Amino acid sequence: MTSTAQASQSGAKSAHPEHLGHVVFITAAAAMGGFLFGYDSSVINGANGGIQARFDLSSGATGTVAACALLGSAVGAAVAGRIADRIGRIRVMQIAAVLFAVSAVGSGLPFAAWDLAAWRVLGGIAIGMASVIGPAYIAEVAPPAYRGRLASFQQAAIVIGIAVSQLVNWAILNLADGEERGKIAGLEAWQWMLGVMLVPAVIYGLLSFAIPESPRYLISVGRTDDAKKVLGDVEGDIDLDARVAEIDEAMRSDHKSTFRDLMGGRFGLLPIVWIGIGLSVFQQLVGINVIFYYSNLLWQSVGVDPSSSFFYSFETSIINIIGTVIAMIFVDRLGRKPLALIGSVGMGVSLAAAAWSFSFQNGNDPLPAAQGYVALIAANAFVLFFALSWGVVVWVMLGEVFPNKIRAAALGVAASAQWIANWVITITFPDLSEWNLSLTYVMYAVFAFLSIPFILKFVPETKGKKLEEMG
Repeated sequence: MTSTAQASQSGAKSAHPEHLGHVVFITAAAAMGGFLFGYDSSVINGANGGIQARFDLSSGATGTVAACALLGSAVGAAVAGRIADRIGRIRVMQIAAVLFAVSAVGSGLPFAAWDLAAWRVLGGIAIGMASVIGPAYIAEVAPPAYRGRLASFQQAAIVIGIAVSQLVNWAILNLADGEERGKIAGLEAWQWMLGVMLVPAVIYGLLSFAIPESPRYLISVGRTDDAKKVLGDVEGDIDLDARVAEIDEAMRSDHKSTFRDLMGGRFGLLPIVWIGIGLSVFQQLVGINVIFYYSNLLWQSVGVDPSSSFFYSFETSIINIIGTVIAMIFVDRLGRKPLALIGSVGMGVSLAAAAWSFSFQNGNDPLPAAQGYVALIAANAFVLFFALSWGVVVWVMLGEVFPNKIRAAALGVAASAQWIANWVITITFPDLSEWNLSLTYVMYAVFAFLSIPFILKFVPETKGKKLEEMG
């Protein structure tokens, strides 16, 4: 999906503000896939306690149910691109919406833990597809002059999805008198939490019928007149014949990178590929998804009642949004590496403070007041530092750091490494926290501090560089 420099300049000169309203709507609709990504990632947080009690699961089994969606996401992400090249970007969005809707209904009405896990995997496939096709579609329809800002919609939609999920869970819990297994219209609260995912899935599906197909795909299948109409709607008064010719030339000259192109170096893969994998893995090994998957259980384990734990989780989601906005403001001003270093130091200190607090936990007794406050502040500080740095910077750098020749294949490998690391952290946390919650956070803190020399020694600064300069 590389565009030529001439096309970018042409688009930058011809983009008109009067077309931005239409482009923003298209972008927001496509970014609903990111909203589903964030919503699904966080909704399980509110349901974990009810699921564990309903099916009498161990902590490890609960982690498996929570994490299995990530395996589905890896599959969905792997196949989305090829399917989109065959049937179009919009059709992939619609398939993802249908799969997610079916998953929501099945997850809300399970009859066993394995049944619930299967529905979670199906939903994960939908999320994986949406997480890949959304940014790709936005990049292909956005005018080059506004592409960077419009691309940020995807990350913003993810963090908004997390926050809305927490708010909905909190409202459902209150309707159930604060009990995760409390009944509402014959179903338990946690069932409603999972079933309500049907609503954003339907909205996503309906919006997909209101936006145009990608002009790049239309040109690839010979529908040039339709492509010209879309380009005219999003880029304004331009030479449409010349623009179509530029896109067609760029597609014909694109190198379809394969895994074989990544081979080389002393450790099997090219050094730059290992850097991408390192960025992806470090992003997950600091334990960020523990906060969004298990924060309710975490706070309840240290003496916070369920209603209050939902409030704290929602508060954390708001902080996540604030941090993401900060990152969007400064990622092009400070640069990628400085922002990542700030985040690594902040996360390491925050996680160490949380580990110290949890070391005072005695069985199921609440934390002492002082340590409880420190734990709460440390958890929120951790989320803030992650959101303003690694949450955004990693995705920006993965899109920039690879040479054109291997970008597509290298991105696929790095993304797969991220899903796998996410799955490992998610599935191991319940057992690790039961073993020793404090040492679990020490481990996450160690990974945060280890990311500092990794950034300083291996990661190149990509700020201000053209993609063609990366080698």
